Amino acid sequence: MEKNLDRIMDEIMNNPDVSGCIFSDEQGLCLGAREFSKVSSETAGVITTIANEAAKLEPKNKMPIITLEGDTKLCMIQKTGAVTGAIYKALPK
Repeated sequence: MEKNLDRIMDEIMNNPDVSGCIFSDEQGLCLGAREFSKVSSETAGVITTIANEAAKLEPKNKMPIITLEGDTKLCMIQKTGAVTGAIYKALPK
């Protein structure tokens, strides 16, 4: 799984607007991350919790995509099976 996850993270990071990504397991442990400023593997548990709580809002939608927007970045979170992922993108200036 580690090699597949590394390949997926490399593909994600090849997108020009993407500034980082992180993946966690069901317990919130970091499975992998591509580091960038001010985000670390410590956020893995937070993204898992956000995905789990958002799924309770729409019980029929098992894989909602949660989008958080800040001043300069966009964070998209989605849980698929036992893995939760977050992709961070720079917002257009």
